Formats: sequence, structure tokens, C-alpha cells
Amino acid sequence: MASKLRVDAVLVQALIAGALSFAHLHDLAAAAGQTGWKAWAYPVSVDLLLVAAWRRLRSDSSSRLAWCWFLVSLFASLGANVATAGFLDLADPPAWLRFGVAGWPAVAFLGGTLLAHSPTPTVEQDAETPPVVEREPSGNTPSPPQYAPAPEAVAEPEPALRPVPALAPAAPTVPVPAALVDHARKIAADHHTRTGRPIDTDTLRARLGVPTPMADAIAAQLA
Repeated sequence: MASKLRVDAVLVQALIAGALSFAHLHDLAAAAGQTGWKAWAYPVSVDLLLVAAWRRLRSDSSSRLAWCWFLVSLFASLGANVATAGFLDLADPPAWLRFGVAGWPAVAFLGGTLLAHSPTPTVEQDAETPPVVEREPSGNTPSPPQYAPAPEAVAEPEPALRPVPALAPAAPTVPVPAALVDHARKIAADHHTRTGRPIDTDTLRARLGVPTPMADAIAAQLA
């Protein structure tokens, strides 16, 4: 019940506002020299243009064209309401008012034509559309679309890493007297004569009684 009362109140308010605006537009057109049926046609023209612009705004709220003609028709209706409230002498209307009323039919026709015939933006279709399945002429159930499998990426073999050869440790540079080298050569020759094998570093160090670095340096010179 409350909803019905609210809707009825809105409709009554709309009828009152429309009737008053209609009467004001008629009086203004009659004061500007438009008599008879022409004075009644002006309110209809203004209200139709206002309704056409409003309907266009509901479908495309960002349309500059619809906003332009909505404001033009609203200004015409609101201007008539204000002008008939005593701000203008309707017994002797100014020339600009006669000019505006006389040129209104052409303006309203242009606005209505542009609103009715200008294209409205369409909803863009999704770029990814489903594949179209063609039906077989024999009436069998269409087979699902076949998609070629994407080629698998082949991993390139990584180059084998070559082992870095280990560097032989450099022999310690220990100064060895020449006489000691000659003595060591005799010991090595004697050891080879008795055993048939070359003397090793440990045996040479023990026979000479020298430290290990010097024995290594002597063995390097005997090799």
C-alpha cells in the first residue's frame, strides 16, 4: 500500500509540473505572436525534445549530443517558466524573444533528427570467441573441434664442463751446494748398483742427513 501511494504521488507531481510548464510555454509563444494552434504546438515540441534527449541519456549516459539537447530543451522550458512570472512584459515582448520563439521549430527539428538518427555505441564482442562447430551433412553428432598440440620446447643440452687439470706443485727453491749434489749422485749410483732401483727421496734424505725440502731439491736435480 505504501509503495502504491508513493508511486501515485510521484505521478501527480509529474502531471502538475508538466501542466504548468505546458501552460507557460503556450503563454510565452502566444505573447511572441504565435496564435492559434501554433501556440499549443510549442510546448509539445519542447517536451518531446526533452523526452528524446532523456531517453538517449538512459541508453548512453556519456553522449555529449544527448546532454547538449537535454540542456537546450530544459533551458527553453525553464526560461518560459521564469519569463511568465513577471520578469518580461508579455504585452510588449522584446525582439530577441520573438526571434527565439520563431526560430525554435528549426532548432527542435534539428535536435530531434540528430537524436533519432545518430548511431548508438554497441557492446564490443569478446575477442576470444568459441570455435564454430560445423555440422556434418549426414546428421551425425558433430565431433568436437580438434586442436593441434603445441610443440614442446626441446631443452638444449648444456655444454660439458671440462675438468681443469691440477697444476703440479712447484718444487721449493732451496739452494743446494754443487758438492752436495755430486755426493748425492754417487750415493744414488751406489744404491742403484746394489738394489737395481733408483734411490727414492726418503732414502736419499736419510743417507745425506738433510731436511726434506733440500732432499726434494737434490732429487729434482738427479732426475
